[in-house]
Amino acid sequence: MLKKTILLLAITLNFATSVFANNLKLNHLDASATDTSTHRMTFTIDLRQDNGWRNAVSHDAVWVFMKYSTDGGQTWHHASMGGAGVNPAGFAATQGFEVFVPQDMKGFFFRRTDLMSGNVNATGVRFVWNYAQDGVSDDTAKAANTITKVFGIEMVYIPTGAFFAGDGSSATPFRFKRGSADDSPWYISSENAITTANVPSGGFYYQATGATNENANGDAFLIPNSFPKGYNAFYLMKYELTEGQWVSFFNTLSPAAKLNRDITSSVQGGKASSGAVDRNTIAWDAAHPATPATTARPSRAMSYVSWPDVAAFADWAGLRPMTELEFEKAARGVDVAPVTGEFAWGTNTYNAAAADEIYPPDQDENGSEAVLNGTANLNRNALGWTSGDGRNGGLAQGQKGPLRAGIFAVNSTSRAASGAGYFGNMELSGNLAEPAVTIGRPEGRQFLGTHGDGELSTAASFEGNATNVDWPGIDPSDARKGVDKTAGIGYRGGDFSSANASDFQISSRSFAAKDPDSLGLNQRHDASAGIFYGARLARTVF
Repeated sequence: MLKKTILLLAITLNFATSVFANNLKLNHLDASATDTSTHRMTFTIDLRQDNGWRNAVSHDAVWVFMKYSTDGGQTWHHASMGGAGVNPAGFAATQGFEVFVPQDMKGFFFRRTDLMSGNVNATGVRFVWNYAQDGVSDDTAKAANTITKVFGIEMVYIPTGAFFAGDGSSATPFRFKRGSADDSPWYISSENAITTANVPSGGFYYQATGATNENANGDAFLIPNSFPKGYNAFYLMKYELTEGQWVSFFNTLSPAAKLNRDITSSVQGGKASSGAVDRNTIAWDAAHPATPATTARPSRAMSYVSWPDVAAFADWAGLRPMTELEFEKAARGVDVAPVTGEFAWGTNTYNAAAADEIYPPDQDENGSEAVLNGTANLNRNALGWTSGDGRNGGLAQGQKGPLRAGIFAVNSTSRAASGAGYFGNMELSGNLAEPAVTIGRPEGRQFLGTHGDGELSTAASFEGNATNVDWPGIDPSDARKGVDKTAGIGYRGGDFSSANASDFQISSRSFAAKDPDSLGLNQRHDASAGIFYGARLARTVF
């Protein structure tokens, strides 16, 4: 008897207009064959994505991974793929596409092989689960109470190549520069170790942000070979983490893990409500933990997440944190000369969306909002999206907050008009502040770039924490507790509430080493610090 499965719509973004890439769906997951001699099970799935693309420089891809439960859905574990490389044995994709399985076999990338763009409607994409690798027997794999779910996250390929970090402007806060008297940017031309030095010019000079326990101006320290500097190729989430993605993750957790990841509580600056707060619509009843969490706006960028929350999602999904150098490369591009004071779309000007520009007019906001005039490229909604004006009512409640992921990318818009980074990542400037591993603290520089293995901590009181010992925030007193702190993480790109326009600049490092723990701030949100936290994650190409 073949393994019974349930199917799950992947992370789905329902856009009102045609955009560069959106509306990802995974359908019809089916176990097509089981080989008990190799202890592998073959699956097929249909994948749909609007406006996928590949050009001579980069491409988008879908990171697909599977979870399985052997007890009817009470507990979930990460499924290991049955091969590695491009189209390994048993894996196959529709003509014009390929399946790439990384060496750790925690999932696979589905991506184009042809230089073209357009909607993707791939049927019968085939992949293999090595259930023996996960400790599952033949009988258990085929049992009726063994079920599976698949998940997909859109990513953008950031190619190998040198890039500039810093924009050369003395007005950009705490930028990377070459010396105490030299505003020239750093040039990252390899993954070799970097040694900073207190020199007037021609070196790698560290400019401190003033954060607690951060290295000082001109400090000499080593950024080791193992720290991902952005030169080598990597994938980066196309969009910020969405509420739909968060709910899909949260609903696979154990009851104890859910309590630690509950952003509807007041703990660590959570929103203290299951209602709409600052446009976050996540709802969950902690008194009945078996009840699934829900969201009224699955395509809205996810706010009120602490670094431990984000790290848990990264570990669960087989992804990893991005570094602050990788952030600058993704925004600026390979060997692209910096523009003074530039934002993620490559110019030093922006057009913030106003409350009266939200579409549809004269209707309640329904989660598929778009910018009416098509010219805005930044969410800096200082006016708030008001509820009584006939344009954006309903759940908005007159609140400021994050907007739908990819909102500024409409059909045939330019990079600047859509607010896209050089390679196509959306909302690198504005919307929500994104965590990035800082080079300004040793807890950040210890990062080795390891990926999550899909399994979270089960240690008492620390259930649901990420377990990678090199990640920022790992508990130094007992690594078994996982990532429950924030030392070594910082935030880049600014957010909707940022008071200073410079916060949105690619090279601004105002919050690059701001550790919420050491500052006595709340990890999920702190109004006094002026930061609303979101997330974007990466994966090294190997």
